[in-house]
Amino acid sequence: LILLDSLLQETTMSLNPNYEQIGKAFTDQYYNMFDNPATRAQLQALYNAEQSLMSFEGQQMQGAAKIMEKIQSLTFQKIAHLITAVDCQPMFDGGILINVLGQLKTDDDPPQSFMQNFVLKPGGDSFFIQHDVFRLVLHNVAA
Repeated sequence: LILLDSLLQETTMSLNPNYEQIGKAFTDQYYNMFDNPATRAQLQALYNAEQSLMSFEGQQMQGAAKIMEKIQSLTFQKIAHLITAVDCQPMFDGGILINVLGQLKTDDDPPQSFMQNFVLKPGGDSFFIQHDVFRLVLHNVAA
């Protein structure tokens, strides 16, 4: 029990006290880069070559190259993410969990609600996106 308690204390010490500031700054940077066609390709630098996982509308992919293939295959000409809420939590390994709720506006289509979750993993002196889960908020209810 004492060993478990000391392990728990060590683990607790790795919580990042700046998780909220880092999470919100990351969110702003990510969507500003995504929404600008001139900077969208630079998103690849936020993902890890092997250790990043994405789930996009239930489709799974691994690694920065595959994730960027998916992002670049999307068919819109113009896109804007309108953020409603960003919730951040520190993780016990020093990472940060980010939940984003918002609306997505593509081309001349009506806005769609979306949710996206990120897990930022510390790597060197910065973070990379270890997990990225995206879903449009669609409720298909039988009439």
